[in-house]
Amino acid sequence: MKLSIFGVGYVGLVSGACFAELGNEVLCCDIDEEKIKILNKGEVPIYEPGLKELVERNVGEKRLFFTSDPEEAVRLGEILFIAVGTPQKDYGAPDLKYVHDVAKIIGENLDKERKIIVNKSTVPAGTAGEVKSIIAEELKKRGANFDFAVVSNPEFLKEGDAINDFMKPDRVVVGVDEEWARKIMEELYLSLTKNGHPIYFMDTASSEMSKYAANALLAAKISFINQIANLCEIVGADVEEVRKAVCADKRIGHHFLYPGIGYGGSCFPKDVQALSALAKKFGYTANLIEAIETVNNEQKEKFAKKIIQELGDLDGKKIAIWGLSFKPNTDDMRSAPSINIIERLLAKGARISAYDPAALSEARKIFNNRVEYVSDMYECLRSAGALVLATEWPQFKEPDFARMKKLLKSPIIFDARNIYSLQRMKELGFKYISVGRQAV
Repeated sequence: MKLSIFGVGYVGLVSGACFAELGNEVLCCDIDEEKIKILNKGEVPIYEPGLKELVERNVGEKRLFFTSDPEEAVRLGEILFIAVGTPQKDYGAPDLKYVHDVAKIIGENLDKERKIIVNKSTVPAGTAGEVKSIIAEELKKRGANFDFAVVSNPEFLKEGDAINDFMKPDRVVVGVDEEWARKIMEELYLSLTKNGHPIYFMDTASSEMSKYAANALLAAKISFINQIANLCEIVGADVEEVRKAVCADKRIGHHFLYPGIGYGGSCFPKDVQALSALAKKFGYTANLIEAIETVNNEQKEKFAKKIIQELGDLDGKKIAIWGLSFKPNTDDMRSAPSINIIERLLAKGARISAYDPAALSEARKIFNNRVEYVSDMYECLRSAGALVLATEWPQFKEPDFARMKKLLKSPIIFDARNIYSLQRMKELGFKYISVGRQAV
């Protein structure tokens, strides 16, 4: 099939490359001409394992193309994907300006019957209807009357494992009203569903809600286990032992029940707030959903306070930070918990030495010259009064502890991800402070 994708951010670029890998001809369009130049040179502007190789292969095999001309994209695609950003407004609701802009462009340039417009952007229930109305209005202005369908097809990609998630999805969700469009969407995903991955067809509003509901529930699990961790600290319990017992229940499982310093990234914070704003719009107070965000914000503050209380006067004291991205295997620092910790420590006069395998460039955009950026994880520790482990990158799990101890001015580790055992840290002679466990 011939596909056009509007927006070459995280969702658009990953989706475009994966659809091309499945044999489709894909044209990715973005108004950011600099980004298109970068992609046409064979470079990838985001960090995602395997994405660069996937883009290079499909560009080389002439299945994946990039343009900044939206008219070309509308003309080429049989299916037109909207994958632009939906940033937050001040009160938490998503700003649909870019979605509406693309819908207008499509309406101005639609040239054939029965094209499908697919919304992959994360949007509230009812947006498919808005997109359809905007396109219809533009067609009316032109005196045109093409039959078209607007479909909702939310993405469920995890940063750091997005290609695998696309190719081996837990589910494909498609909100569609027209039977002819349903058949085409079924054909588009046939190579995935033939391998046993389920596809669920439903109305557009239910499809739009499914994305928010899934992310809010995952975020709720994180906030829940963090509150349990805080209670464990108070009563002298070990949250890791509690977690094992709880997760053994098949009705609960172990996914997203790991204590830490809260969630971040581009989805959970934004989507939880958007769901809360949607409820308020219709006069419904979603207490549980609102509490998810409150607990998450408190958890970030709690860990920063723990560091400050333990170390005392931070003026001029060097503190090493391992991990800046909101999770491993990505350079994304949007709403990363590390930002809150670093800002709190800087405000107390600390000097920050930071290391991350992928996110140093993103960190520079946030902190400028207020932080020392180090390209070696051990050099980051030199003469530091403590180490704060903020992101659980694989290379942090089995480090050279003897070397660490020599480099640190004081052998203190604040582990926000609980990746080391209490007994081992005690035997190695570190003062070790984690989440939901007693300090050793």
